[in-house]
Amino acid sequence: DYKVFFKGPDGKYISPFHDIPTYASEDKSIVNMVVEVPRWTNAKLEISKADALNPIVQDEKKGVPRFVHNCFPHHGYIWNYGAVPQTWENPSTIDKHTNAKGDNDPVDICDISEKIATVGQVKQVKVLGVMAMIDEGETDYKLIGIDVTDPLASQLNDIDDVDRFLPGYLAATNEWFRVYKIPAGKPENTFAFNGEAKSKDFALQILSELREQWVALQTGEAPAKLSTANTTLENKNKISADQAASIVAKAAPAAAPAPIDPSVHK
Repeated sequence: DYKVFFKGPDGKYISPFHDIPTYASEDKSIVNMVVEVPRWTNAKLEISKADALNPIVQDEKKGVPRFVHNCFPHHGYIWNYGAVPQTWENPSTIDKHTNAKGDNDPVDICDISEKIATVGQVKQVKVLGVMAMIDEGETDYKLIGIDVTDPLASQLNDIDDVDRFLPGYLAATNEWFRVYKIPAGKPENTFAFNGEAKSKDFALQILSELREQWVALQTGEAPAKLSTANTTLENKNKISADQAASIVAKAAPAAAPAPIDPSVHK
């Protein structure tokens, strides 16, 4: 029943998928990142595409909350992990770079800054590059970026800078995404481009393409079984502030955290 809903600056409810702009500063390659999973934690939290207003929820499998295992030498997620709003990887479209369909999600982003974020935080992140994971036959891009307030932010301006200032981090990222599902009995993930992390310019090209796919989702040109309800866009999917408040009011009230299966920490 865990859900994290979002409010805009005016205190009214919004969708983190549809109402928050992609860019905080497009000319500086700074995006808005919606934090789903703080670094070093294990709960697999994500924006719900199906629920109205797209709250953050914990992913489930057969009714059981999902956690990622600790794959030695890593503990939980090794960066702050989240999504870039107003983007979408269309599952009906073959990506021209990977020759695989999209995964039906807003694009993922890994924030490699030193501060541990909080669930639902919206932070400004400078885009540095991108990896193209292939997850069970679907394209699942992973943007790499750094919080603009991080001490290294001014020195990291493209993907090659990451290895210079944070040696081993990109290799660890590639390994983490390859192996994190293995303890759950799934095969190792693969990558397009031989696992290479591509440049900032390529990442921005991907962002542009995925923004166009999101626009098509909102206009109905690319129909999908997910919620397009929003409170700020002037289109047919806009709902009123009262309707949004009513959606939140119907959600289960907050309760004490449930105990976590100790196997998560193995």
